[in-house]
Amino acid sequence: MLKPLNENKPRLPQPLVTVLAYVSRLAILGIGVGTLTGTTLSVINPQQYSLSEINLLSNQSTAVSKESISPASLPLGEELLQLKQKIQTLTAKYPQLEATAFLIDLDNYAYVNFNGDSPIAAASTIKIPILVAFLQDVDAGKIYLDEMLTMEKKHVAGGSGKMQYSYGSGQKFSALEVATQMIIVSDNSATNMLIDRLGGAEALNQRFRQWGLKSTAIHQNLPDLEGTNTTSAEDLVFLLSQIDQGKLVSLRSRDRLLNIMTATKNNSLIPQGVESKAIVAHKTGDIGSVLADAGIVDIPNGKRYLVAIMVKRPHNDLQARTIIQEISRTAYQHLKWYEPRRVTNP
Repeated sequence: MLKPLNENKPRLPQPLVTVLAYVSRLAILGIGVGTLTGTTLSVINPQQYSLSEINLLSNQSTAVSKESISPASLPLGEELLQLKQKIQTLTAKYPQLEATAFLIDLDNYAYVNFNGDSPIAAASTIKIPILVAFLQDVDAGKIYLDEMLTMEKKHVAGGSGKMQYSYGSGQKFSALEVATQMIIVSDNSATNMLIDRLGGAEALNQRFRQWGLKSTAIHQNLPDLEGTNTTSAEDLVFLLSQIDQGKLVSLRSRDRLLNIMTATKNNSLIPQGVESKAIVAHKTGDIGSVLADAGIVDIPNGKRYLVAIMVKRPHNDLQARTIIQEISRTAYQHLKWYEPRRVTNP
């Protein structure tokens, strides 16, 4: 379990939270960091920098320090006990299911931990940390977005995605297309190609541990119907919080990650609990024993929160989908109107 992160942690000043939230929302809108940097420099002195120098400065400004990543970097605020009780009441209606959830309101870092630290079969939510690792290597110049990858026999996997049918055709795919298909249609063969290209499962597991993830590990290639790959709702939300804070990957890669996850085709879980104008960047997971969804939700009023809901179930029990939708709807409505308690000075 991650240590209680709110102990002795000062609440962020509201103006700073507002600025950070605004910058985060620019990513969803697709505004490039390089463009913002170039505009700023041109206002300061439009003749001083060439385009190549602006790009260099942009890359330098978004450099990521691995040493800065730790669970303590997430300053949790108050626990949302009322929302937690609502989730408890919902889950009591489904005694055959074991629901876990973790949620953070990014405007004030109020949170809910509903058994969120419990390890659980990751299913396809394991593709979120794999995508982060891929973008880290893009930032480091270890892999290029337009690098062409070829599917080998060891990569071919059944289940989600159509790339499996290209085996033997000699067809090549750009690394960006492979990463994109891994998320938006949950292509298992694409996932196995990336695991291999990024150095294999153990190399990725070591990286996950360095990021501060406690329960996340790859033990076999996808589709992993046995559920041997693991994570937790807490791990997934913590990882997404690092991305939102501009850590682990550059701001440019953060924009790309959010754009990819916003294009996820399966919107049957968390998105079913939000308004039509809300923006959800997320990734689902679905195997016989587990159904899950994790992502970033932008409410039309400007609020943003992180949420992961993971449910252990009897084989393919369809009520797991219902409970995720209900928890999502309850959390969305609660956070839409939530304001943190204000403490008056004596």
